[in-house]
Amino acid sequence: MRRNVPPRRGEVWLFDCGMVAKVRPVLVLSVPFTDTDRALATVVFHTTTLRGSQFEVKIQVPFLKEGAFAAQSIATYPIARAIRKLGALNAVQLAEVETAVFRWLGRSA
Repeated sequence: MRRNVPPRRGEVWLFDCGMVAKVRPVLVLSVPFTDTDRALATVVFHTTTLRGSQFEVKIQVPFLKEGAFAAQSIATYPIARAIRKLGALNAVQLAEVETAVFRWLGRSA
């Protein structure tokens, strides 16, 4: 379901992530696109099934169940899969997730 305002970096949205991944909260990591770009968003999944991994970033916000953003679970989807905005992380929280994603990708922040 396409929205008038596309998901923005730092926002947490409910996304249809396909049959296996199901509908779940995701954090948007990608930057805004223009009319000549594909209408895609790169996201990191939020999970409530924790494993104690160094790549799980626990962030408490009122709009999510207790869990973590899984820096190993990154995907890119058409924004047509965005269902609704749940909230947004502040700059410090977003940086925490980015740092874990960069570590997972073998890069420094």
